[in-house]
Amino acid sequence: MEQIIDPARTALEERLRKVFPDIYEPAARKELVEQGHFMELKAGEVFMEIGGYIRTVPLVLSGLLKLERMDDDGNEMLLYYLKPGETCAMSLTCCMNEPRSTIRVTAEEDSELLAIPVRMMDRFTEEYRSWKSFVMLTYQRRFDELLRTIDGVAFQNLDSRIADLLRNKARNSGSNVLLITHQELAEQLNSSREVVSRLLKRMEHEGQVKLGRQRIELRSLDPLR
Repeated sequence: MEQIIDPARTALEERLRKVFPDIYEPAARKELVEQGHFMELKAGEVFMEIGGYIRTVPLVLSGLLKLERMDDDGNEMLLYYLKPGETCAMSLTCCMNEPRSTIRVTAEEDSELLAIPVRMMDRFTEEYRSWKSFVMLTYQRRFDELLRTIDGVAFQNLDSRIADLLRNKARNSGSNVLLITHQELAEQLNSSREVVSRLLKRMEHEGQVKLGRQRIELRSLDPLR
Protein backbone atom coordinates (compact mmCIF):
# COMPACT_ATOMS: atom_id res chain seq x y z
CA MET A 1 0.00 0.00 0.00
CA GLU A 2 1.33 3.45 -0.92
CA GLN A 3 2.09 5.60 2.11
CA ILE A 4 -0.01 8.77 2.36
CA ILE A 5 2.10 11.82 3.18
CA ASP A 6 0.55 14.64 5.16
CA PRO A 7 2.07 17.91 3.85
CA ALA A 8 1.23 19.83 7.05
CA ARG A 9 2.91 17.20 9.22
CA THR A 10 5.94 17.07 6.94
CA ALA A 11 6.25 20.86 7.06
CA LEU A 12 6.06 20.81 10.86
CA GLU A 13 8.77 18.16 11.05
CA GLU A 14 11.02 20.32 8.85
CA ARG A 15 10.30 23.34 11.01
CA LEU A 16 11.14 21.36 14.12
CA ARG A 17 14.43 20.32 12.52
CA LYS A 18 15.39 23.93 11.85
CA VAL A 19 14.31 25.39 15.20
CA PHE A 20 15.55 22.46 17.32
CA PRO A 21 18.75 21.29 15.58
CA ASP A 22 19.88 19.49 18.76
CA ILE A 23 17.04 16.98 18.24
CA TYR A 24 18.82 15.51 15.24
CA GLU A 25 17.22 12.04 15.01
CA PRO A 26 14.49 12.00 12.30
CA ALA A 27 12.53 9.33 14.18
CA ALA A 28 12.42 11.51 17.29
CA ARG A 29 11.16 14.52 15.33
CA LYS A 30 8.57 12.38 13.55
CA GLU A 31 7.18 11.04 16.82
CA LEU A 32 7.16 14.49 18.45
CA VAL A 33 5.02 15.82 15.61
CA GLU A 34 2.73 12.77 15.63
CA GLN A 35 2.15 12.83 19.40
CA GLY A 36 2.42 16.58 20.03
CA HIS A 37 -0.24 19.26 19.68
CA PHE A 38 0.52 22.39 17.65
CA MET A 39 -0.65 25.52 19.48
CA GLU A 40 -0.89 29.22 18.71
CA LEU A 41 -0.98 31.59 21.68
CA LYS A 42 -1.83 35.27 21.57
CA ALA A 43 0.22 37.71 23.66
CA GLY A 44 -0.98 37.49 27.27
CA GLU A 45 -2.58 34.06 26.84
CA VAL A 46 -1.72 31.52 29.57
CA PHE A 47 -0.22 28.15 28.61
CA MET A 48 0.20 26.80 32.14
CA GLU A 49 -1.39 28.16 35.31
CA ILE A 50 -0.22 27.91 38.92
CA GLY A 51 -2.00 24.98 40.54
CA GLY A 52 -2.78 23.22 37.27
CA TYR A 53 -1.50 19.75 36.45
CA ILE A 54 1.57 19.55 34.21
CA ARG A 55 0.43 17.35 31.34
CA THR A 56 2.41 18.82 28.44
CA VAL A 57 5.89 20.21 27.84
CA PRO A 58 6.19 23.16 25.40
CA LEU A 59 8.66 23.24 22.53
CA VAL A 60 8.72 26.89 21.43
CA LEU A 61 8.69 27.32 17.64
CA SER A 62 8.24 31.10 17.51
CA GLY A 63 7.52 34.02 19.81
CA LEU A 64 8.39 34.26 23.50
CA LEU A 65 7.00 32.62 26.66
CA LYS A 66 7.39 34.07 30.16
CA LEU A 67 7.68 31.96 33.34
CA GLU A 68 6.72 33.45 36.70
CA ARG A 69 6.30 32.37 40.32
CA MET A 70 4.00 33.88 42.93
CA ASP A 71 4.58 34.19 46.69
CA ASP A 72 1.98 33.79 49.44
CA ASP A 73 1.12 37.51 49.23
CA GLY A 74 0.38 37.33 45.53
CA ASN A 75 3.57 39.05 44.39
CA GLU A 76 4.86 37.80 41.03
CA MET A 77 8.52 37.27 40.14
CA LEU A 78 9.93 36.64 36.70
CA LEU A 79 11.94 33.42 36.45
CA TYR A 80 13.04 33.33 32.81
CA TYR A 81 11.90 33.49 29.20
CA LEU A 82 11.57 30.69 26.66
CA LYS A 83 12.71 31.55 23.13
CA PRO A 84 12.36 29.53 19.90
CA GLY A 85 14.42 26.34 20.19
CA GLU A 86 13.89 26.07 23.96
CA THR A 87 11.67 24.16 26.35
CA CYS A 88 10.69 24.46 30.01
CA ALA A 89 13.19 22.83 32.37
CA MET A 90 10.75 22.99 35.28
CA SER A 91 8.12 21.09 33.30
CA LEU A 92 10.68 18.44 32.37
CA THR A 93 11.75 18.09 35.99
CA CYS A 94 8.27 17.81 37.42
CA CYS A 95 6.42 15.95 34.70
CA MET A 96 6.98 12.33 35.77
CA ASN A 97 4.35 12.36 38.54
CA GLU A 98 2.07 14.94 36.93
CA PRO A 99 2.22 17.31 39.92
CA ARG A 100 0.46 20.64 40.09
CA SER A 101 2.43 23.50 38.61
CA THR A 102 4.13 26.05 40.87
CA ILE A 103 4.71 28.41 37.91
CA ARG A 104 2.66 30.36 35.39
CA VAL A 105 3.68 30.22 31.72
CA THR A 106 2.33 33.09 29.61
CA ALA A 107 2.89 34.21 26.04
CA GLU A 108 4.90 37.45 26.19
CA GLU A 109 4.12 37.91 22.49
CA ASP A 110 2.21 35.97 19.85
CA SER A 111 3.79 32.51 19.93
CA GLU A 112 3.65 29.07 18.33
CA LEU A 113 4.63 25.88 20.11
CA LEU A 114 4.41 22.12 20.05
CA ALA A 115 2.90 20.77 23.28
CA ILE A 116 4.36 17.33 24.03
CA PRO A 117 2.49 14.93 26.37
CA VAL A 118 4.52 14.29 29.53
CA ARG A 119 3.70 10.56 29.32
CA MET A 120 6.24 10.37 26.47
CA MET A 121 9.17 11.84 28.38
CA ASP A 122 10.48 8.78 30.24
CA ARG A 123 10.49 6.51 27.18
CA PHE A 124 11.75 9.29 24.92
CA THR A 125 14.78 9.89 27.13
CA GLU A 126 15.65 6.19 26.98
CA GLU A 127 15.08 5.69 23.23
CA TYR A 128 16.50 8.86 21.68
CA ARG A 129 20.03 10.02 22.42
CA SER A 130 19.47 13.45 20.87
CA TRP A 131 16.43 14.09 23.08
CA LYS A 132 18.36 13.06 26.21
CA SER A 133 21.20 15.42 25.26
CA PHE A 134 18.70 18.20 24.56
CA VAL A 135 17.10 17.74 27.98
CA MET A 136 20.48 17.77 29.77
CA LEU A 137 21.50 20.91 27.88
CA THR A 138 18.22 22.56 28.89
CA TYR A 139 18.92 21.76 32.55
CA GLN A 140 22.44 23.16 32.26
CA ARG A 141 21.30 26.43 30.69
CA ARG A 142 18.65 27.00 33.34
CA PHE A 143 21.08 26.14 36.14
CA ASP A 144 23.55 28.70 34.77
CA GLU A 145 20.75 31.26 34.54
CA LEU A 146 19.70 30.50 38.12
CA LEU A 147 23.24 31.17 39.31
CA ARG A 148 23.26 34.51 37.49
CA THR A 149 19.93 35.41 39.11
CA ILE A 150 21.25 34.53 42.57
CA ASP A 151 24.35 36.62 41.90
CA GLY A 152 22.15 39.51 40.83
CA VAL A 153 20.02 39.38 43.98
CA ALA A 154 22.99 38.89 46.29
CA PHE A 155 25.58 41.18 44.78
CA GLN A 156 23.93 43.72 42.46
CA ASN A 157 22.12 46.93 43.29
CA LEU A 158 18.59 47.39 41.97
CA ASP A 159 19.73 49.75 39.21
CA SER A 160 22.07 47.05 37.87
CA ARG A 161 19.26 44.50 38.02
CA ILE A 162 16.98 46.87 36.06
CA ALA A 163 19.68 47.32 33.42
CA ASP A 164 20.24 43.55 33.14
CA LEU A 165 16.49 42.89 32.86
CA LEU A 166 16.09 45.52 30.12
CA ARG A 167 19.04 44.10 28.17
CA ASN A 168 17.61 40.59 28.48
CA LYS A 169 14.21 41.73 27.22
CA ALA A 170 15.83 43.58 24.31
CA ARG A 171 17.84 40.49 23.31
CA ASN A 172 14.77 38.26 23.50
CA SER A 173 12.52 40.62 21.54
CA GLY A 174 15.19 41.68 19.03
CA SER A 175 14.28 45.33 19.55
CA ASN A 176 15.66 48.23 21.58
CA VAL A 177 12.12 49.53 22.12
CA LEU A 178 10.32 47.68 24.92
CA LEU A 179 6.57 47.98 25.45
CA ILE A 180 6.45 47.69 29.23
CA THR A 181 5.26 49.79 32.17
CA HIS A 182 7.21 50.77 35.28
CA GLN A 183 4.71 48.75 37.33
CA GLU A 184 5.39 45.59 35.30
CA LEU A 185 9.14 46.04 35.76
CA ALA A 186 8.67 46.55 39.49
CA GLU A 187 6.63 43.36 39.80
CA GLN A 188 9.24 41.35 37.91
CA LEU A 189 12.00 42.72 40.17
CA ASN A 190 9.91 42.36 43.35
CA SER A 191 10.27 46.08 44.05
CA SER A 192 7.98 49.12 44.13
CA ARG A 193 6.94 51.19 41.13
CA GLU A 194 8.13 54.39 42.80
CA VAL A 195 11.66 53.08 43.29
CA VAL A 196 11.86 51.65 39.77
CA SER A 197 10.53 54.89 38.25
CA ARG A 198 13.09 56.96 40.14
CA LEU A 199 15.95 54.77 38.94
CA LEU A 200 14.66 54.79 35.35
CA LYS A 201 14.54 58.61 35.46
CA ARG A 202 18.17 58.64 36.56
CA MET A 203 19.08 56.22 33.75
CA GLU A 204 17.29 58.50 31.28
CA HIS A 205 19.22 61.52 32.59
CA GLU A 206 22.45 59.55 32.04
CA GLY A 207 21.43 58.79 28.46
CA GLN A 208 21.02 55.03 28.95
CA VAL A 209 17.30 54.93 28.13
CA LYS A 210 14.51 57.13 26.79
CA LEU A 211 11.18 56.84 28.58
CA GLY A 212 7.77 57.11 26.95
CA ARG A 213 4.21 56.14 27.71
CA GLN A 214 4.32 52.41 28.47
CA ARG A 215 7.58 52.11 26.53
CA ILE A 216 11.31 52.20 27.23
CA GLU A 217 13.88 52.70 24.49
CA LEU A 218 17.42 51.51 25.15
CA ARG A 219 20.05 54.06 24.14
CA SER A 220 23.61 53.66 25.47
CA LEU A 221 22.39 50.65 27.46
CA ASP A 222 23.82 48.08 25.05
CA PRO A 223 21.60 44.91 24.89
CA LEU A 224 24.58 42.93 23.59
CA ARG A 225 26.62 43.36 26.74
